[in-house]
Amino acid sequence: MKRLLHVAILLLGPLALPATSLAETPAERWRLAVHGDSGPHDFRVEVADEPAERSRGLMGRERLAEDAGMLFLYAAEQPGGSGFWMYNTLIPLDIAFIDGAGRIVSTHTMEPCGSSAPADCAVTRPGVPYRAALEVNAGTFAALGIGVGDCVAWPGEEQRCQALE
Repeated sequence: MKRLLHVAILLLGPLALPATSLAETPAERWRLAVHGDSGPHDFRVEVADEPAERSRGLMGRERLAEDAGMLFLYAAEQPGGSGFWMYNTLIPLDIAFIDGAGRIVSTHTMEPCGSSAPADCAVTRPGVPYRAALEVNAGTFAALGIGVGDCVAWPGEEQRCQALE
């Protein structure tokens, strides 16, 4: 019986390893700035630019530093009916949907979904196309005066908000 268990572990181990490794691999971190009437606001964000990273998002996190967040990047414009849910997300979040020019086109506050059934979790949709989304702690946007029309810059896109300074 013990030998059978060892064989099963050897056979199934490689299948389990990629998922475990993926979950433990820290996301790339960038400095990001939101420019608007209330001035530039800096954040340290994890970057989710791969499908698996975007699917996982901030699931399972019990806290997020005050100046931290996650930036979801897409190679192509996403339709306004496509959105985000809070399945397995433990902390309330603000989300800003960002267009291809770096402008915030929609903001929302999202509450955790306590259901174990993903279909029971509400989806937050911007109603307009977007190329990126920024999630931070709930209440951050209101506290800092961040809103629709503000410009978001990150590495490789720093120049786009310079006219606002």
